[in-house]
Amino acid sequence: MTEPAVERLTPDELRTLFLFESLNDDQLALLAENGRVERRPGGSIVYHEGEEATCFFVLLSGEVELSRRVHGVDVQINRTSQRGVYGGATQAYMESPTPHTYMYTMRAITDVEFFTLTAETFGTIVREWFPMAMHLLEGVFYGMRTSQTRVSERERLVALGSLSAGLTHELNNPAAAAVRATSVLRDRVAGMRRKLAMIADGRLDGTRLRHLVELQEEAVKRAASAPELTALETSDAEAAVEDWLDDHDIVGGWDMAPALVAGGIDVEWLDRVAGAVGEENLDAAVRWLTYTIDTELLMREIDDSVTRISSLVAAAKQYSQLDRAPYQTVDVHDLLVATLTMLQGKIPKGITKVKEFDRSLPRIPAYAAELNQVWTNLIDNAIAAMGETGTLTIRTGREDDRCLFVEIGDTGPGIPEEIRPRIFEPFFTTKPVGEGTGLGLDISYRIVVNRHHGSIKVDSRPGDTRFRVILPIDGPPRPDNGDPAEG
Repeated sequence: MTEPAVERLTPDELRTLFLFESLNDDQLALLAENGRVERRPGGSIVYHEGEEATCFFVLLSGEVELSRRVHGVDVQINRTSQRGVYGGATQAYMESPTPHTYMYTMRAITDVEFFTLTAETFGTIVREWFPMAMHLLEGVFYGMRTSQTRVSERERLVALGSLSAGLTHELNNPAAAAVRATSVLRDRVAGMRRKLAMIADGRLDGTRLRHLVELQEEAVKRAASAPELTALETSDAEAAVEDWLDDHDIVGGWDMAPALVAGGIDVEWLDRVAGAVGEENLDAAVRWLTYTIDTELLMREIDDSVTRISSLVAAAKQYSQLDRAPYQTVDVHDLLVATLTMLQGKIPKGITKVKEFDRSLPRIPAYAAELNQVWTNLIDNAIAAMGETGTLTIRTGREDDRCLFVEIGDTGPGIPEEIRPRIFEPFFTTKPVGEGTGLGLDISYRIVVNRHHGSIKVDSRPGDTRFRVILPIDGPPRPDNGDPAEG
């Protein structure tokens, strides 16, 4: 049985492809002899990512799509109908102890036609025809891959260290306050016990003691709801209370007055105390009530400190997403607030934070920890651009019926127009040598565009730079391992 004839291109037809247009007649003749024309129907897979790379493909007609599988999701890398584009065994010229594999999956969108070479033929041709170029390509490929791997690892470690240092600083303040308040509280409780013994040694009858206990309960309530006073109001109130204490021969009024005023106590209330216990017991009663108020204020300080620590730990968990599924339904505002909390230690005091949140936005399916990485990169860049002073604005809203946006704005000098098209390129940075890797925006772009099927845009002029991240409300496709978890 006769095998069907192999369809080939002529040297002149090969010369019309930009990849081969500079080859000489002998080289074109060799390609024509070793290559063949192949056709695939629309919807078919030309080759699969991860399979052994056996062919080099040059597109002659039709439209194809390249994609990569990331955490169970097929992410489109490119879609084109440009004649002459190529793919497949593009690294066959590099010698390797293990077989090369296809880096992507190619799918025919329409009926397509290719000029193909076997991987062995393509690799031999490149090595023999372009020996210097082959060495250069190998050097660039391996150098870039090694560099990107090491720099990415280093950037992650530096970012982790910076965030950890910031979190440690934020945790240290409330922790130190709680320790200090606990120490003082111990002394105040001891003082209360001593004064209570003096009051309860029989010098107060039952009626006066009951009135004093009632006043103590009222003092606790006053301390819990004491109004905020201005510095001038506080000074005047403390002076009035101190004068009252001095007039009633209570020693150390200057030391007691601040606690009494902080607890909402005034001269009129102290007159009630005097009427309840009598002048002979007033000193012990006032000191006991002062201890009561001071104790209540200290417990409130401890409660505030512990709540702050708990909030920081919750923010760290929200930021890292370590105890949650990678793919989940989230409120982008929770992610933004957690990121701001983690970065608080890096934001100079001269930078004003403005949050313009549209709380009506729906929760969306997303890879939460990866989005937090995007917010971190964009906010960190904004802070670096402004220096010590400026305004950091974080805004959310609807882009259209199908998308929402998160916008990070700063009042820095802006991004020059001539470099704006390059800012998402890997390793491109405007920071001084050693201060930036040029991978932050590249990583952000890949997370937003490839991972979430969204887009990221920049609008910049001096004093007003805005990075807008647009995310589909329906979210990226669900991974194969199940439904998104509710977060």
